[in-house]
Amino acid sequence: MKGVILAGGTGTRLYPLTRLMNKHLLPVGKYPMVCYGIERLRQGGITDILLVISKQSAGQYTDFLGSGAEFGVSLTYKIQEAAGGIAEALELAEGFILPGERFVVLLGDNLFKDSLEPYVKSYLQQPAGTAKVLLKPVEDARRYGVPVFDSADASLIAYIEEKPEQPKTKFCVTGIYMYDEAVFDIIRRISPSRRGELEITDVNNLYAVERKLSYDVLQGWWSDAGTFQSLREAGDKLRDTLP
Repeated sequence: MKGVILAGGTGTRLYPLTRLMNKHLLPVGKYPMVCYGIERLRQGGITDILLVISKQSAGQYTDFLGSGAEFGVSLTYKIQEAAGGIAEALELAEGFILPGERFVVLLGDNLFKDSLEPYVKSYLQQPAGTAKVLLKPVEDARRYGVPVFDSADASLIAYIEEKPEQPKTKFCVTGIYMYDEAVFDIIRRISPSRRGELEITDVNNLYAVERKLSYDVLQGWWSDAGTFQSLREAGDKLRDTLP
């Protein structure tokens, strides 16, 4: 099992801090934000990790993280030349993921306390060519991608609605996904959205329509630390998480 952390993007909601550095390098407690995703993967037994980063901040990443040895992992880097969507960034993992391998994808601003180990074990029981996403109940699901469950099989997601005005469930799709190499063929089947990006929701919905998208629910604290308020709250929650 390998790991992929998507840590490019412009971080416009955290401007002007993101004029200085990539948002995934902003401090959360004692460490840059991206360190928590690396640590969660390591704790889940995943030590071979690809970081997809922007070229503007590549030097900062390599200066701080290096090979990953200090953090108990092996890091590979790939550059996303321009922001073209999460699915476009994920496509850069092709080649790093070998035939027959499965992997966990984390969005670099998704911070959480659950161990990934039980979710990974569950995913490894699924047939090849399927996917899993992790969900979390939230107070205002309108801000997120919202799953609608399969009426014939409650273990599957029928489709995901992106930022619906009237959410059909109280859950959001977090930025934690599990795939095998079949995802790269799925990405090639989608088209850019109205904002000109390849959307991860479109990828997941192709799995869903083929009844190949399962889910688990995070039990502990989770945040997408993309706003000043959530960044501050994450610093308080994760102050002493890393050794």
